[in-house]
Amino acid sequence: MQQPQHYQSPISPGLSWYEASISERPQYPQFDGSQQTDVVIIGGGYTGLSAAYHLAVQGIKVVLLDEARFGDGASGRNGGQLNTGQRCGAEDLEKQYGFDHAKALFDLAEEAKHHLLSFAVQHNIDMEYVQGHMSVTHKQRYDKQYKAHSEIMATRFNYPHLRYMERDEVAEKLGSKRYFGGTYDSGTGHIHPLKLLIGLARTASQAGAKLFENSKATGITSSNGRVIVKTARGIINAEKALIAVNAYGGNLEPVSAAHVMPIRSFIGATVPLDDTCRVLPGGESVDDSRFVVRYFRRSKDGRLLFGGREAYTADNPRDITTHIRRQITEIYPQLQDIEITHSWGGSVGITMPRQPFVREVMPNVISAGGYSGHGVMLANFMGKLYAETVTGNRERLRQFEMLKVPAFPGGRTFRAPLLFLALSWFAMMDRI
Repeated sequence: MQQPQHYQSPISPGLSWYEASISERPQYPQFDGSQQTDVVIIGGGYTGLSAAYHLAVQGIKVVLLDEARFGDGASGRNGGQLNTGQRCGAEDLEKQYGFDHAKALFDLAEEAKHHLLSFAVQHNIDMEYVQGHMSVTHKQRYDKQYKAHSEIMATRFNYPHLRYMERDEVAEKLGSKRYFGGTYDSGTGHIHPLKLLIGLARTASQAGAKLFENSKATGITSSNGRVIVKTARGIINAEKALIAVNAYGGNLEPVSAAHVMPIRSFIGATVPLDDTCRVLPGGESVDDSRFVVRYFRRSKDGRLLFGGREAYTADNPRDITTHIRRQITEIYPQLQDIEITHSWGGSVGITMPRQPFVREVMPNVISAGGYSGHGVMLANFMGKLYAETVTGNRERLRQFEMLKVPAFPGGRTFRAPLLFLALSWFAMMDRI
């Protein structure tokens, strides 16, 4: 069905260029009535839809609910970078958990990357994959750390695709002299996230999963070996459940809500840049060393997509464009008057240690989220690992369940303001 030209997500602010760049986005029905099923999934992002597909293709009955449209949350509106490894660096994970666990997590992330790329080919999903990603330093003092990281990846974690770049090469590849050094990763890249999301929903539906949009779960209970999920218009009775809402869970389930906090992240898209423009001439994606990370890339039609505006409450800024333009101009002064055609945002789920939160939060109910901006390939793979768990192999999912992810301090009353103060402090330190 053809979508309205100016469709506005009810849960995420702004008009997304991703939405404007596709010709149609299939609609799925609203849940109504009562159903019994093997597995009920709450959340129609990458994790939930991937789990639905991998369960349904094995003949397991699945019902999936989403409170809005598939793609209205972070899965359809993010920066599109695949990245490598976990959000927390492999060497940092080794310090916490030892080499074997850190290497297992890194290998799972690499498998997640290859799984996503092969899955897209297998199911004819044109997610516009572009190879090449750079991580660059906005402070010279970070250069030594980045250089050591590339060496550790090659020698200790058997990842030869990452190399260090000196300042001149960074300037040439970015078309900006703003940064001091960085790494180039030829083993990853970026995608069109909404196209992936649409393709994932299609494959899950074709496999037999029952998918429902605009069907918010209002409650979940587990007792006597059954899980009951309520919506405004019906009830699902299931053997098992997956809560895959990441930052959009609210008060649905208090354990995961205490461990995963939502922050708003915002992106802007410019008009297509001229062919002679030296901004990212190779088309790679970029992130920088700020705690409040800036990330940017060229789209298929030559636009600069730039993210980096964050907010630590549910409030939306009145003008996303002004702040995004200010950050673009800092890196690319020649684009100070560039037209920004679209600006949008959404919530991403973060945890205190920037590690995924995966737990059995009540009998037969697993919650997964908190990818901390690293979820394009990891969230998809988490759905596959959940399906493995349902069919009897929990060993690989347990690698994430063992991660030490504490709850945010302050309880429900003070969590948000304490997070705001902490992250505002780090954002200030980025500028010093």
